Amino acid sequence: MADFTPLFDYIEKKSSVTLSDDERGLIMNKLKPKKLRKRQFFLQEGDVCKYMGFIIKGATRMFSVDERGHEHILHFGMEDWWVGDYESFHLLTPSKYYVEALEDTEMLLITSEQLNDMVRSIRAIAEMLESLGRGAAIANNKRMHAAISLTAEERYEDLAKTYPYFFNRFPQNMIASYLGISPETLSRIRKMALKA
Repeated sequence: MADFTPLFDYIEKKSSVTLSDDERGLIMNKLKPKKLRKRQFFLQEGDVCKYMGFIIKGATRMFSVDERGHEHILHFGMEDWWVGDYESFHLLTPSKYYVEALEDTEMLLITSEQLNDMVRSIRAIAEMLESLGRGAAIANNKRMHAAISLTAEERYEDLAKTYPYFFNRFPQNMIASYLGISPETLSRIRKMALKA
C-alpha cells in the first residue's frame, strides 16, 4: 500500500486548504503507485508523457540529448516534487526529454484526465496547481536569466544558495550539466569557493 501522506501534506501546504476524508479517498482511488529502479526511465524522448509523478522517495533528472550526444539536464526531482514533461502531458505531443531515476524511486502517478477531474471536484487541487504554476513561472524566469546573464561562478553561487542539498545528492558531472558548464569548470569554481 502506497503512502499518500506526503502528497496530502503537500497539497494542503501548497493550497492552504484542508482535504476532507472523502477528498483523500478520491485522490487515493485516482493516483496509482509506481516504483522505478535506479537508472530506469520514467519518460523517454519521442514518447507522450501520459503521467505526472509525485515523488514520495527517491530522485530523478529530466534531460535532453543534443545531436553530438551531449546531455543537458533541465531539472532534478526529489521528494515532494512533481516530475514529467508538462508540455507533452498537457498537449499530448511527443516529449523532447528523458526522465530517469537517479535512485530507487517511489512515486504516485496521475493522468491529465484524472487531474482535470480533480481540479473540478477538489478545491485544494485547483489551488495547488495555481501555486505550482506561479512557482514554475518564477523558477523558469530565474533559470533563463541565469543562463543568459550570470557567469558560471554566479550560477554556481545561486544554485548553492537555492538548492544547497543538490551538491550532496547529485554527481558533480550532473550538477555541471544542470549549470551548463564543464565538470572541469565546476571543479575549479568549487575549489575557489572553498578557499574564499
